[in-house]
Amino acid sequence: MIKFVNICKEYKAGVTALYNINTEIDKGEFVFLVGSSGAGKSTLIKLLLKEEGITSGKMFLNNKDITWVPNRRIPYIRRQIGVVFQDFRLLPNKTIYENVAFAMEIVGAHPKEIRRRVPMILSMVDLSRKAGSYPDQLSGGEQQRVSIARAIVNNPPVLIADEPTGNLDPDTAGEIMRVLQDINNRGTTILMATHAKDIVNSMKKRVIALEGGRLVRDEEKGGYSVEIPNI
Repeated sequence: MIKFVNICKEYKAGVTALYNINTEIDKGEFVFLVGSSGAGKSTLIKLLLKEEGITSGKMFLNNKDITWVPNRRIPYIRRQIGVVFQDFRLLPNKTIYENVAFAMEIVGAHPKEIRRRVPMILSMVDLSRKAGSYPDQLSGGEQQRVSIARAIVNNPPVLIADEPTGNLDPDTAGEIMRVLQDINNRGTTILMATHAKDIVNSMKKRVIALEGGRLVRDEEKGGYSVEIPNI
């Protein structure tokens, strides 16, 4: 599904953000990407979204080499990836229904398909009753659920969640994680970058840890950090 082979990323100032990243994420996996600020998490996500170019190495999505592609192909690659951000990024002058529908409109979906799918996705995230509301009328947790609905409405095989619980209280964060788990149970591959230690430790999913631009740990059913046993 997603494969990084000897990925390196250097910036013009001589700063190396990623060193020889090698990892593979299979279809249907739920993977946490952890590490301190500056570890390279955001850079790795930007490379996958083709927001930045790779210095060296190869990158694959859905078994296709997307390392170097012409600009005209980038929108098609991004259609395969839904993205949920920490700050929601909803359109303030559109209703919740319109925010989700807009994601379908920009890829040229037929109006009949939009009318069919948007209510179904809003129901999935328990926001049917809020379809006519505007973002500023919703709580933070509700806004994040709209963001998730928008990210999955085109049925992408991969969902990237970049600190999706960062602005939420623990109870609301738990609700968002249940929504993401449900989406994963339906077959969507999820890569979630997070600093939320409690969430990572409680869910026991695969954990990929970066430190100083290097992959330092790749652990099935892992925790946020390595536990050192008492001696």
